[in-house]
Amino acid sequence: MRALVISNPGKTEIRDVPEPSPKPGEILLRVRMVGMCGSDLNTFRGNNPMVSFPRIPGHEIAATVEATGQNVTLSPYTSCGACAACRRGRPNACQSNQTLGVQRDGAMTHYIAVPAAKIYEAEGLSIEELCIVEPLTVGFHAVARGRVTSGDTVAIFGCGGVGLGAIAASACRHAKTIAIDVDDAKLRIASEAGAAHTINSSTEPLHEKLQSLTSGFGPDVIIEAIGLPSTFRAAVEEVAFTGRVVYIGYAKEPVSYETKLFVQKELDILGSRNALPEDFAEVIRMLQQHRFPVQSALTKIVPLEEAGRALETWSADPASVSKIMVRVD
Repeated sequence: MRALVISNPGKTEIRDVPEPSPKPGEILLRVRMVGMCGSDLNTFRGNNPMVSFPRIPGHEIAATVEATGQNVTLSPYTSCGACAACRRGRPNACQSNQTLGVQRDGAMTHYIAVPAAKIYEAEGLSIEELCIVEPLTVGFHAVARGRVTSGDTVAIFGCGGVGLGAIAASACRHAKTIAIDVDDAKLRIASEAGAAHTINSSTEPLHEKLQSLTSGFGPDVIIEAIGLPSTFRAAVEEVAFTGRVVYIGYAKEPVSYETKLFVQKELDILGSRNALPEDFAEVIRMLQQHRFPVQSALTKIVPLEEAGRALETWSADPASVSKIMVRVD
């Protein structure tokens, strides 16, 4: 079978690879479509410290169970069951996690074998909807980490796939939701996903706008889904006293803080990693209710043979891309 392989930073090729043989407890899946994630872009650029080369990317998956013909999506993470995170019931943060397409080869190929427990049925969802489940769950998990309620005002930095998940999750909890980005097209999609207000921080004064929308208090919760030092700092500076800051992205360089704000505001500063089964269930339910603008969030669909070129185009102009999906079948 054929697979897209990132052989070295900036280099891709289509290779023939062996078909998988399912182990006991595993199910053979025929891959239908795979979404490209920001981690795939970082791998292509050589900026993902968790990746070794060569690597088959891909962990946002729509597939068909080969034995039954049933369409499914799946969780791409592993968990050891023995580390501190797993023992606390938080396997999403497993110390030994290996995500498909990151620490191990992913799904940008024709067949994969996965544990049956990782598969999620989603009746009525299209292939594109199945493919977008996983990135949305990451945003949903961040909102859960932030303990968002209907009485909160929530600001989300970043309207990529993960940020849109956080926006949709916040809106599903009936919180007042503010989307922040530097791209008007992405902010329009954020409005469709549930943002009540949008701020283009490249053309509008961020602090003044947030103060105006929160009666001078600042947002109760800020979720950072970009991974820039400037937005890491802005989250702490702009959040309300006794507020919650949730970091999904991680900066590629050290971040300098005015640390007195941590104490002065008595902040809860939280990390958010991957997703839990309940996050998958929530996203699937939302998509079954047609409450997310899948087609608006989708930039383009390309065949497997053009996936490498799509990565090159995305790397050259990242602002132009919201979501790329690769049709494998």
